[in-house]
Amino acid sequence: MHYRLAADAIVGLHFAFILWAVFGALTLLWRRALAWIHLPALVWAAYIEFSGSFCPLTPLEKHFRQLAGEAGYGGGFIQHYIVSVVYPQALTRNIQLALGAMLITVNIAFYVIAFSRRARRAPTQESRP
Repeated sequence: MHYRLAADAIVGLHFAFILWAVFGALTLLWRRALAWIHLPALVWAAYIEFSGSFCPLTPLEKHFRQLAGEAGYGGGFIQHYIVSVVYPQALTRNIQLALGAMLITVNIAFYVIAFSRRARRAPTQESRP
């Protein structure tokens, strides 16, 4: 029972990390300092996608599933939980590269928006009394 809960907690953590890597740049509209927390997550997620590697959370989750007496699964987290829902076919290398490119593109757009909005709101030296 405890192993299954640990595996489920890892799935939740993994999913939260993916959401943070994809959408965390939106928090920069609120606090630009969060970039220092978001950028390492973004770099790691992009590395995983472009290298074709698996996140270390995937084998850890599989390990706890096996200790709980459940069957493990092949592939990575995205392939097992997300791609199986979004894509009817298995994750291919091209899809993985496309996901990595979309991750980078979306976040570049978020960073540009966040930093350009903040720059426009910041008063210049000439406008100060």
